[in-house]
Amino acid sequence: MKAAVLTGIGKVEVRDVPRPEIVRPDDVLVRVGAVGVCGSDVHYYREGRIGDQVVSFPAIIGHEGAGVVESVGPAAASRLEPGARVAIEPAVVCGRCDQCLRGRPNTCRRLLFLGTPGQLPGCLSEYIVMPARNCFPLPSGISVEDGALAEPLSIALYSLKVPGERAPEKAAVLGAGPIGLSVLLAARALAPVTVYVTDKIDDRLEAARSAGAAWAGNPDREDIVAEISAREPLLLDTVFECSGDQAALDQAVSLLEPGGRLVIVGIPAPDRVSFDPHKLRRREITVLNVRRQRNCFSEAIRLIADGRLDPRFMVTHRFGLADAARAFELAADYRDGVLKSIIHLP
Repeated sequence: MKAAVLTGIGKVEVRDVPRPEIVRPDDVLVRVGAVGVCGSDVHYYREGRIGDQVVSFPAIIGHEGAGVVESVGPAAASRLEPGARVAIEPAVVCGRCDQCLRGRPNTCRRLLFLGTPGQLPGCLSEYIVMPARNCFPLPSGISVEDGALAEPLSIALYSLKVPGERAPEKAAVLGAGPIGLSVLLAARALAPVTVYVTDKIDDRLEAARSAGAAWAGNPDREDIVAEISAREPLLLDTVFECSGDQAALDQAVSLLEPGGRLVIVGIPAPDRVSFDPHKLRRREITVLNVRRQRNCFSEAIRLIADGRLDPRFMVTHRFGLADAARAFELAADYRDGVLKSIIHLP
């Protein structure tokens, strides 16, 4: 079968690789139809690593996938049948460790994630084998491309649950890439919340305004803290940092009211970031980290199907598998107004 293979930093090739086979009784063989290019994929493409997760080339990447069931193992036959369209949840968990038993599968001790160094090959290939529990049927009216958008949307939904029972009322999303825009969409759909958005790319700011941002600004041209503070003198209860940028982290702390919550969703490129400890302690700011998602995948599919959330506007570019390298170049360089590229497989 064909697969898009990361062969070095900044290098993607389409190669012939062995087709996976059903081995375990609950395995499902999926013919992949669509895969989204994610920011974490771009980290591997551009830097060859995320923190201590270093790519060993060659490697198949990609984890935002959906497709059609080709065949199923005997234990999966009661849940899925050939021809079913499914979105793929990329995190394979053990279900037995202390984290899984505490209801924290996203921090499973034995978690294996698609397209992650040392874990599982990605889904940028014609076929993939996954456990049945990782294959979520798509309702009628939901395309395979829509299914590929469920994974980033599930992260956004989880990001809103991390702060606890107190829903955001006045919030900011710093970084309007696909994850940041997904957080904006989810926040607007689930609660009456005022959301301010920042990004350094004007096309993304315009997308945020169209998606319901109360205000959107560019930190390269505007004093973000001053602009938002003028509109919210008592400051914000929650800031979702979705860029991984040190300057954005500093802005986030300055924008928060006493008792406010900083939710770190983005992945910083460097191994260390810093905070002003006096600003944090004097206002008793809570810093929360988001690790992918927890039990939000089916909810993401349902919200798209019900029409409460429509993330389709984020798909700005589509490529065939043969042009996967172009898709990664575009995303890495932020060219041509790209928000989300989807790679379609035949």
